[in-house]
Amino acid sequence: MEIVPLADKREFIAELAELHHAEWKHLNPSLTLQGRAEAISDAAERESIPSIFIAMSGRQLVGSAALVQNDMDTKPDLSPWLAAVYVKESFRHHGIATELISRCEDEAIRSNADTWYLYTEFASKLYEKLGWRHLERCEYKGVKVDVMYKQIAS
Repeated sequence: MEIVPLADKREFIAELAELHHAEWKHLNPSLTLQGRAEAISDAAERESIPSIFIAMSGRQLVGSAALVQNDMDTKPDLSPWLAAVYVKESFRHHGIATELISRCEDEAIRSNADTWYLYTEFASKLYEKLGWRHLERCEYKGVKVDVMYKQIAS
């Protein structure tokens, strides 16, 4: 398994957009697949914020995670955010998400962040195991989510 910046593997932007669209379109139904691909392309920096990292198994894309300035428009004062953590179903439960999150955390540290944030519908237990703490449970875009934070060494 290899974790690389999407900036180095831009040929996977369309596939990643399809995966993210299928997983999260309910949170932003007005965002088209093309719009999502453009947003991913714009965020595909090699380092700093925003940046997207992908997990590769050989020549196959298996997952992603992103470090973004803001992921909840209702919380503009919180930054940066872990976002778009996704692993293809057949590759789950092998530590890939943890590796992707760790790579994003390294980048957050390099960007001088001391605390970072995320929101999740279903994966709170995973994040708790990785040292994240609950900030609040709230409704966001019609969905109940847990907003979490983690203090990191910078």
